[in-house]
Amino acid sequence: MRLKDAIPKKGSQQRGRRVGRGISAGQGASCGKGMRGQKSRSGGSTRPGFEGGQNPLYRRLPKLKGFPMVNRKTYTIINVSKLASLPANTEVTIGSLTKLGIITANNGPLKILGEGELHASLKVCAAAFTTSARSKIEAAGGSCKKIAFVQAVSEEDSTEE
Repeated sequence: MRLKDAIPKKGSQQRGRRVGRGISAGQGASCGKGMRGQKSRSGGSTRPGFEGGQNPLYRRLPKLKGFPMVNRKTYTIINVSKLASLPANTEVTIGSLTKLGIITANNGPLKILGEGELHASLKVCAAAFTTSARSKIEAAGGSCKKIAFVQAVSEEDSTEE
């Protein structure tokens, strides 16, 4: 291929319409832009987002600061004070707490927070512990076991199969 061969296809290039050259051209005195007004003037129209002087939408809405956390972990949280009602040597997991009705929603892995007091020794299996919760459980004679979260299969899902 040579430079002289690089020409546009036939019919792809058209000359511009000659506007404002009399009524016979089809785009006469006003060039197809109407009589008067902002859109008929030279320099085109308004900028994108212009609302006729009204405060535009992009200025009316609140501005967001920063970026959303994509890798945020959400936990099902429970305080040590809620575990105080359980009998001694009970194994505490997210499934056992759901069966007992202590927690109602499974929002992710179980995290134990340290608010309240605990006197019974418990075997707690959770994905995360605060330092105060771990110290209170171990001070009461219990044990803390950190486990990876596995999505529990609900009873409704198992009956459908």
